[in-house]
Amino acid sequence: QVQLVESGGGLVQPGGSLRLSCAASGSIFSRNVMGWYRQAPGKQRELVAAITSGGSIDYADSVKGRFAISRDNAKNTVYLQMNSLKPEDTAVYYCNAQMIPSGSSWLPLGSWGQGTQVTVSS
Repeated sequence: QVQLVESGGGLVQPGGSLRLSCAASGSIFSRNVMGWYRQAPGKQRELVAAITSGGSIDYADSVKGRFAISRDNAKNTVYLQMNSLKPEDTAVYYCNAQMIPSGSSWLPLGSWGQGTQVTVSS
């Protein structure tokens, strides 16, 4: 069983920055693909970014050039640096520590944490 704890969310003005962290514990393997998802009110959960154990990265088109995902395998932690935030980035952000390839995207297999709320508003 994998436990995930997301943190770092908050209220920020448009154009601002936040750094999210997700600490994973339990049956974690350093070769797992880890990533971030988000879910806005009334919308489906969507992939934001994914990172393999080797450092290969995928981003949703909507965040390319603004967000950066990274991971510390020794700490079983994945990060999401979010810059130039927009109101449409407002959502609850979740991480997943067990993702597999699915077509041109990724499928989250692992459990979810409680998420962290990101609100971008003036």
